[in-house]
Amino acid sequence: MSELKIALNGVVVLLAAGLPLTTWAADSRDVQDAFWSVQTSVYTVHYSPDPDHNNHQQLICLERHLPDATLWGAATFKHSFGERANYVYYGKRFALGQSAFHLKLTGGLLEGYKGEYRDKIPLNRFGVAPVIIPSLEATYGRVSSDVVLLGAAAAMVTVSFKL
Repeated sequence: MSELKIALNGVVVLLAAGLPLTTWAADSRDVQDAFWSVQTSVYTVHYSPDPDHNNHQQLICLERHLPDATLWGAATFKHSFGERANYVYYGKRFALGQSAFHLKLTGGLLEGYKGEYRDKIPLNRFGVAPVIIPSLEATYGRVSSDVVLLGAAAAMVTVSFKL
């Protein structure tokens, strides 16, 4: 488990170091035709494990990528306590040089933390909360994988396929 924590800390450092080096303007590598992608979760780890935590999110996500490196999408998944949650968002991909890696930053509305779980998400007064989700993406051909940082609670590895 300590190796995983070290790896996650490395991702956090990479995200923090890379953000100032990126701009909102798309570089020539990011200019491409618009496309759709589908995404699912393959691994989740909570930073403070609890027997009540669900590590099998059953994420299904549909994402639209635009030529200017912006994107929007919708996801449905089982949150940390096993209940269905939904996320609609808009975001941006930032190229990391000429590598196959990108930083991805999305922001949107998260719904699904209700009842006894309402206070698990900040600003969740009416069952819907604003969230910002950073990730590090690696792409090979039509397949991508992301390490997604879920606030102070967890990290998730996803796989997506470009349609």
